[in-house]
Amino acid sequence: MAPSIARSKRRTSVDDIFDYLHEQIASLQLKPGDKISEAEIAADFGVSRQPVRDAFGRLANLDLLLIRPQRATEVRRFSMRQIEKSRFIRTAIETEVLHRAAAKCDTMGAAQLDAELIQQQAVAEAKDVERFGQLDYDFHRTLCEIAEADYAFDVILEEKAKVDRLCMLGMEKEQRMPELVADHREIAEAIKVHDANKAVEAGLKHLSRLDDTIARITATNANYFERQTTD
Repeated sequence: MAPSIARSKRRTSVDDIFDYLHEQIASLQLKPGDKISEAEIAADFGVSRQPVRDAFGRLANLDLLLIRPQRATEVRRFSMRQIEKSRFIRTAIETEVLHRAAAKCDTMGAAQLDAELIQQQAVAEAKDVERFGQLDYDFHRTLCEIAEADYAFDVILEEKAKVDRLCMLGMEKEQRMPELVADHREIAEAIKVHDANKAVEAGLKHLSRLDDTIARITATNANYFERQTTD
């Protein structure tokens, strides 16, 4: 049953439905391949089907839902092609961000990185996966701000969202948070001493952590991935 949400004047039922389903999908309460009923969601929220369709459309644009005419809407399975595309884009963007951050990092930026690492360490020790996910976003945003390229985070955010469910599965099943904190610390230390090459090296290693996660999930939950087709 969808939660009862008090809406402000600026929010709409579409926003509420989108936020609720996005959280359900991102947290894996709804898993890849799960079917979603437009009629049931409309009934849960006490609205007509149109706001549900609009929310479904927004989620489909994020590659989180698969909407097919005359067939059930389902949570989109992982696409290896989309994962590769997102990794390619993030590698290009984050490499430039790390180069700039290493050149521009000042005392204030260094202090911010240190403070965030302390938070990450505490959350990792508490095994709070959801909170760690938010801190991970904050860390990458801070790097963009230090690089004076805050606009780059918009791209990172969009591409990161496409693989977050995989990252969540990786953290839950493998408890990789301490490893990710160590990666962030290595990146931060390189940034603070203005070593761009070392920062990029650490950043690429950080992005490569997804490889093991993909291999493990493919072996244990192959149905979470779209079937590969050949022409």
